[in-house]
Amino acid sequence: MDMNLQKYMAFVKTVESGSFTKAAELLNYSQSGISRMIHDLEKEWKVTLLERGRGGVRLTSDGQQLLPYAQNVCREYEKLQAQVDGINGMQSGLIRIGTFSSVASQWLPNIIREFQKDYPNIDYELLLGDYSEIEEWIWKGRVDCGFLRLPVHGELETEFLEQDRLLVVLPENHRLAGCEKFPVNALTEDPFMLLEKGARAEVSDIFEKCGLTPKVHFTTWDDYAIMAMVESGLGISILPELILKRVPYRIVVKELEIPAYRSIGVALRNKRSAPLAVKKFLDYLDYRAGTAAFFPRKTGIAVIR
Repeated sequence: MDMNLQKYMAFVKTVESGSFTKAAELLNYSQSGISRMIHDLEKEWKVTLLERGRGGVRLTSDGQQLLPYAQNVCREYEKLQAQVDGINGMQSGLIRIGTFSSVASQWLPNIIREFQKDYPNIDYELLLGDYSEIEEWIWKGRVDCGFLRLPVHGELETEFLEQDRLLVVLPENHRLAGCEKFPVNALTEDPFMLLEKGARAEVSDIFEKCGLTPKVHFTTWDDYAIMAMVESGLGISILPELILKRVPYRIVVKELEIPAYRSIGVALRNKRSAPLAVKKFLDYLDYRAGTAAFFPRKTGIAVIR
């Protein structure tokens, strides 16, 4: 790799990860090596790119102005490398994936396992976030693709994967723990733990359609924090079925009397210009559930506006 390109990569990864240490881990350099390359870049460009402090690093105004150009150079290099890897039979490569917790724990292990059987030399970088963060990472090129709730807000290329039921979670001793299906009107009778992943909450439509207002006492984007609160008897909640497949808490799960769902899909900025490894990876998304048969995906990508 060209030395100047190494410096640009060191600059970009330090900003994206927030520290020299994390950038060094990502790029397989020493911390001092990353610091020295950025210092050389500042000397070469005659500007100060980063402010160093106890809390990590922060962009200067000059650094803010130059960062998008450095990111663009690095992205173009990665595209070039991806094509070279494709010609050489994908002997190496990196797939950067934005995901939320339920997909990371329930789908990705099976998808990656199958993909690795055919492409064992591909590396992966998983970024865990909420829907808004993942969408932003896709737009900024921080990840190659991301799993999201559909529809998305921006103009991204998306593909629908699955409808995921929304289910009520209750403490074991709840008065309605024995009911067959949970009555919607009862959702307002207990404190409600709201799962909100950086955007409009998934249960908002349920409450709006039924003209109900929940007693929201706790809001978080962490599914497992919600389950812990419910187990402790602090209230009830509604969570996606996908995260409830392996429940490490003593809670009761019930269907709603009015079925509700979220649509899960995969999104990327532009499939045509995506690295070859990413295009190949998308073909393996039908292998999600542990017991599912594997059929390479052949369907197209739709543009959501």
